[in-house]
Amino acid sequence: MPSWQRGFLVILVAFSFLVSGCATKIRSEVTSFHQWPADVAGRRFTFIHEGDEGKSLERQSYENLIRGELLKLGLTEQTAETPSQLAVRVEYRINGRDVRVIETVLVDPWYGTPWYGPGFYNPYWGWYGYGPPYPGPMWPSMPVAREQSRRYSVFHSELRIRITDKASEQTWFEVTVKSEGEQGNLATVMPYLVQAAFKDFPGTHGVPRVIEMKFNK
Repeated sequence: MPSWQRGFLVILVAFSFLVSGCATKIRSEVTSFHQWPADVAGRRFTFIHEGDEGKSLERQSYENLIRGELLKLGLTEQTAETPSQLAVRVEYRINGRDVRVIETVLVDPWYGTPWYGPGFYNPYWGWYGYGPPYPGPMWPSMPVAREQSRRYSVFHSELRIRITDKASEQTWFEVTVKSEGEQGNLATVMPYLVQAAFKDFPGTHGVPRVIEMKFNK
């Protein structure tokens, strides 16, 4: 194999590792607004629902993830004897769209085809206009670029959490987490959205920030 082909192969392998590494991360855009008091430790919370939302097993699963983060903040969950002081409202959605992209790929125009070069005359066999049908030391394969289209689906996932003081009806914390990727299962990405929502809590007021986390497929 010619040296330039070996070098090209090394670059191609390195690029494939780079792309595979990027595919194992999930990026989320997080925007939070808050007026979080300093003396919230021990406050009791409960999740509020509309209609029959509370019966959804999917919602209960997502609320369990959020419950774990709230407990880490020093809050406690209400009981029958101790009513809640904070109301937690959770909203989520996912939708997809089809994307068509034009990619540039490398192809080998010479592989498996005859070479129509300038003819030459041999006194024994006559005129020749063909070269070797396959790449060889005398006729190395030269890659060229061409364009091809590819279609795939992109899914937009969104999580919103709002914590309100029931006595004053003031919102103490509100966060929106948005993420896009090729993963169309909301249950798969929800743990990462919840982690992003509470990372560096309560976050910078009104300033969007991007959070990257390792995505375990």
